[in-house]
Formats: sequence, structure tokens, C-alpha cells
Amino acid sequence: MTEEMAAKEIPKEMLSLAGEYAVASELCRRGHYAQLTLGTRKKTDILVDTGTAMLRVQVKSKQGYAWVCSGVFGENIILVLVDYADRQLDQRPDFYILTTRDWANFLKVPWVKERIAEGTVKIDSENRPIWNSKGKSTFRGFRVEPEEIAKHKEKWSKIEALLNKKK
Repeated sequence: MTEEMAAKEIPKEMLSLAGEYAVASELCRRGHYAQLTLGTRKKTDILVDTGTAMLRVQVKSKQGYAWVCSGVFGENIILVLVDYADRQLDQRPDFYILTTRDWANFLKVPWVKERIAEGTVKIDSENRPIWNSKGKSTFRGFRVEPEEIAKHKEKWSKIEALLNKKK
């Protein structure tokens, strides 16, 4: 393998963009018009136009061990987690596709229920975990590891189902 093809760490400021473009590319490859949104204060990274409706896509990318994200909430929205860990430049990343329902179910795993019972985490009305320390909110979000969401890997059919529902 040449040095140019060896896995290199993607600069942090480029990692998000790399993931967004990768997801948009995959959607276009599947015949869907996908447009990146601009700006840093947004809950939508990509808009998918069905001709009669829009589907919103949130994208989180990682190259380390886990993603940190606040999840996904609402109708007509999908969360795509992009995994660049241990990828060479000529290798495609892995994609994990979660609906709002998938995310809500993910938050029902036993160890999260234990943290809720002991008061160290609350789940707000938008399925966002809020971690508490001594009664004060300290962090919004969740650490997600690929093994925990393996059943969602490459499940592009979820997006197809939502898009077909909109036609």
C-alpha cells in the first residue's frame, strides 16, 4: 500500500463535512436529490427532496471509538452515523441509519434505565439525554459505539420507506 492510501486522521474541522458529503453521495447514488444545508446552527445537515415533500437528515461522523450525539427527534427526519475509523483513503465508511423510533428504543437499554432511576440522566421531550451532576445539567448527548447500533448498519431501506411514504 502506498503512503498516500494509508489511513490518515481527518482534521476535526473536516470530519463533519466529509460525513455529510458521504451521506449525500450515497443518497444521490440511490436516485434521491440530496442537498447539504449551510451553517453551523442547524438540526438538519441534508435535505432530501421527494418532489412532494422533504426528508431531513442529521449526520454525525467519527473516526475514533464512539460518536457523541444528542440523537434525533421529530417526523421526516433520519440520523445517519458515519464511521471513518480505521479506513484507508480508498475505502468507503460504514453508515448506521436510525429513525426517531430507533433512537428512542436505543435509549431504553437496561444501563440507561439504571442511570435514569438513579437520577444521573434524564431524557427530555425530544429524546435527548441530559446528564446531571449534583442536580445540575452538565452534558446533553450520548456516547454511541458501533457495536450498540450494529443492527442499523447500512439500513438505507429505512430512508427508502420514509421517502416512499411521502410520495
